[in-house]
Amino acid sequence: MGTIEIIETRVRGFISDIQHPSQKKRINLNDLELQLRKLMNDYFELDGYAQFYNTIQTLQAEGELIPIQNNQYNGKTPALALYYWVNLKTQTSKWDRLEMMKLSDQFDFSYYERYPEWQSEEEWNRIQKVYSFLQSSQEREWVSVEERSLELFGHEKFLLDSEQFSDGKGFFTRIGITAEQLKMVNYGEPFVFWIKQGKAIDEIQRILIVENLSFFHTSIQLVEAGQLDYEPDLIIYGEGTKIERSFSFFFRMFPPKNYLFYYAGDLDAAGYGILIRLIEKYPASCIQPALKIYRKMLECMEQRNDQKQGQTQNYLDDFLQWFTEEEQAILMQLWNENKRIPQEVLTIETWRRWM
Repeated sequence: MGTIEIIETRVRGFISDIQHPSQKKRINLNDLELQLRKLMNDYFELDGYAQFYNTIQTLQAEGELIPIQNNQYNGKTPALALYYWVNLKTQTSKWDRLEMMKLSDQFDFSYYERYPEWQSEEEWNRIQKVYSFLQSSQEREWVSVEERSLELFGHEKFLLDSEQFSDGKGFFTRIGITAEQLKMVNYGEPFVFWIKQGKAIDEIQRILIVENLSFFHTSIQLVEAGQLDYEPDLIIYGEGTKIERSFSFFFRMFPPKNYLFYYAGDLDAAGYGILIRLIEKYPASCIQPALKIYRKMLECMEQRNDQKQGQTQNYLDDFLQWFTEEEQAILMQLWNENKRIPQEVLTIETWRRWM
């Protein structure tokens, strides 16, 4: 048995030993790794942590482990959450192979062959409900994920990311079906927006998305006074990270065309992440930073404040590439000082300093 298999087998054994059928258990990942190291004299020579990391990622994907998001990490590279919930022990029962064959025209049962612990009565009931739906799917209408989730699984949040139903999305992976097969759509959330007075919907071309509520109202005042760069036809209040869930709603509200989207948020790790993830998730849309607005924020260095703890550098380099070398130096100074510039530095009064 290779190193990968040995580590995975032992970690799965540790997890299985502490699993409970009706109560989630919490584990400290450093304690778990220490137990593993005690059993393997050559743990470090065999790059054991890399295999340990991959095993934890696999168990998380399977729904066996759920990371506790409290900004505490295990201090290793690549990092893992320090604490995890160990999911409930699955009560297994062998399925009737003949019944599985009857449903094999729609489903791939290979996962359940490899991991028979998932052959529970509850899981089989889910599969039967989905199979019944697929028999008449041609006559069914498209509905939201929440609506279909309630219909098939008894709870509207079963297929959403939540601690209560951590294995809901994993069910799709295990049985090998897609949201399209169940004719369900993850609708974008509505957002708050403002249209420039006198603009018809089909005339909208330039859209400004702002992260914070204060600057949303400030930017409206500036547009009405003819003082805002980019002269947007539409301003969207992004509500922090909510815009990542609600952006798709734009294309349900407005006619298809080539829009120009400008984004302006806080000069901090969270703000960089929102912009870069939007660009990556919607490559067909023209989304770019509102550089003129960011440059005005950089002139307010005296109002910088502390960056939130635990924010990572994941998106910093992608954000920096939009700026000049001089501006990059200022942004790096902010980062190295663990400081940020909030969008609220841009008020009607500060904006008019540059008029």
